[in-house]
Amino acid sequence: MTTSVRTYDHGVPWEGDFGVTQAYSVNGTIYISGQFAHDMQGNFVGEGDFEVQARQTLENLDRVLTGFGITKENIAELEIFLVDTKAHFQPCVALLKAYMGGHRAAGTLIGVAGLAFPHQLIEIRAVAHAS
Repeated sequence: MTTSVRTYDHGVPWEGDFGVTQAYSVNGTIYISGQFAHDMQGNFVGEGDFEVQARQTLENLDRVLTGFGITKENIAELEIFLVDTKAHFQPCVALLKAYMGGHRAAGTLIGVAGLAFPHQLIEIRAVAHAS
């Protein structure tokens, strides 16, 4: 059996420093690293503004999907990490529903005490399929 492996990176300066790729695809299953609110120069976006951070995070997720020639309809599973679930649960659900449209993937929302960066309020990782 031949194994087909591909990776995807945004091309931001710090990616190599972390030693992981934005996404790793093996035989059509795409494992997407946690996406967060940064621009394509690697600068954090939306400090203190949940909606700006969430929208930028979803844009970055779209960028990864596009890198594999697929769309959000190929997402099989989402894991969403929120620093303040009490304040951000409802806005997160509303933004996610608007983003996903009619597609319903499996999902988990996890409240956490903190994320990789002190000003980060949300992170989203996903599993998608190429077919």
